[in-house]
Amino acid sequence: MGTVLLLAVLLAWGWTPLTRQAEAGTAFGARVACSCKYVGGRDLASCEGDFLDGMALVSLSEDASAKTVTASVPLIASTTATYRKGWGCMLEPYEG
Repeated sequence: MGTVLLLAVLLAWGWTPLTRQAEAGTAFGARVACSCKYVGGRDLASCEGDFLDGMALVSLSEDASAKTVTASVPLIASTTATYRKGWGCMLEPYEG
């Protein structure tokens, strides 16, 4: 019981910084990957090579018909960027 309580306290103590880092990582990942895909014309898989160190948990998915790329950290954060001609890739409004 003590181990579970200690784990819960540590998780609660570190949850806010973890979610903030995940939100920043997904925003960066979505914007960079969207630009890589729809402005640079590269394959989405190659766009992950543009990620910074520490972004290993960020995964990408795309909706080609909507010209969007979504970056996510499972169960924590997700951000979508949409390509708009003349504007480039823009993050969708944050609704947190």
